[in-house]
Amino acid sequence: MKSVAQIRIRPARPNDAAAIAEIYNQGIRTRIATFETEERTPEERRAWLASRSARYPILVATMVDDGKERVVGWASTSAYSSRACYAGVAEFSIYIHEAQRGKGVGIVLLNGLIDAAEEAGFWKLLSRVFPENAASRALCKKAGFREAGIHEKHAKLDGVWKDNVIVERLIPANLR
Repeated sequence: MKSVAQIRIRPARPNDAAAIAEIYNQGIRTRIATFETEERTPEERRAWLASRSARYPILVATMVDDGKERVVGWASTSAYSSRACYAGVAEFSIYIHEAQRGKGVGIVLLNGLIDAAEEAGFWKLLSRVFPENAASRALCKKAGFREAGIHEKHAKLDGVWKDNVIVERLIPANLR
């Protein structure tokens, strides 16, 4: 009987850039995960990681296979707004390697990101999800996010107007 590999969550490192780029590019190619259309290189992702403030956690999910750790997902937070009143609100993104989707990596990673956001002092996480991205919407619901509304015709993807479902989750420990 084959054992299930353990999923571990840790902060992203510069040497994760190639895996992060590969996973992000898979999401870009699906056309249901992001408005981005230009694939990323490991060098671009390495620079992206280096440019990020420590205030905004970036995590990876890893699994050990044949004694080698491999990145199977990543999640990041970023500023929601430059206005001081929104300092406790962060946007998030999450991407899972296509071979690991539906296997529990997403919920472990998203819960890890929620914990990291709480530790960083955020009181709310939010994101925007394409309405047709049923897997992401289900993941967010499972992690305690609510669908707060819809941005209609938020932007164009490949020349077509797309809506976004707004998902948000309060972090009660930081609402004091």
